[in-house]
Amino acid sequence: MTIAKNHNFKDKVVVVTGAGGVLCAYFAKEIAKTGAKVALLDINLESATAYADEIVKEGGIAKAYQTNVLDLVSIQATRDAIATDFGTCDILINGAGGNNPKATTDNEFHEMNLAESTKSFFELDKAGVEFVFNLNYLGTLLPTQVFAKDMIGKKGANIVNISSMNAYTPLTKIPAYSGAKAAISNFTQWLAVYFSHVGIRCNAIAPGFLVSNQNRGLLFDAEGKPTARAGKILNNTPMGRFGEAEELMGSILFLMDENYASFVNGVVLPIDGGFSAYSGV
Repeated sequence: MTIAKNHNFKDKVVVVTGAGGVLCAYFAKEIAKTGAKVALLDINLESATAYADEIVKEGGIAKAYQTNVLDLVSIQATRDAIATDFGTCDILINGAGGNNPKATTDNEFHEMNLAESTKSFFELDKAGVEFVFNLNYLGTLLPTQVFAKDMIGKKGANIVNISSMNAYTPLTKIPAYSGAKAAISNFTQWLAVYFSHVGIRCNAIAPGFLVSNQNRGLLFDAEGKPTARAGKILNNTPMGRFGEAEELMGSILFLMDENYASFVNGVVLPIDGGFSAYSGV
């Protein structure tokens, strides 16, 4: 039995950004099992619609909305459409985010006499770095600006952001993504304070290492064997394995649920198999 059955969000309107992606779509599908009306937002309408259709087919209430989380006009239009279809937002899950190869170095350490073909820190693409920062930080800030207006004074209203273990200690090769996720953790705490007098809680989860379509090529070779980078991750994760999407769900539902977390505010919850607790020795 899904743990979603332990939570009752009947008639609540839950907005999930980035819901055309596998991970946030999974969040949306589980949240729908609580009785919530779920709005799946993504720039890829076809993908979001497919997931929304799955929810409806299983008896849930859901609809997809094509939304560019970096465009206020787009977000506002979506907000108006959701208000017409379901009512105004009660809970916002800011799931949109990601990295970009143009903001990623080839090397973990800078060395003397690197091969000319190596993309080092000095060759990082400015536009790529801007894209990563904008997608993760502005892609959280702008939807919050739009949807939080409707959440003020609502009982149980709250926001859940998606940070990362990169926010605590940056991984090699991905300085833009690590920095952007650190900004998300900081922004989560800022929002928690800012909205504390009007009844909106704000928290975040910081996932450790999960295998996704985005990082599969970095973690496994063509034969499905762990790469050297995957080996480092597993060696520094005391539980010795990658996490699963369903292992994030309990924390998200806990933070969303006023019956469980009414006094939890400004928390960034690591879900990492012990990675953040391990010094390596």
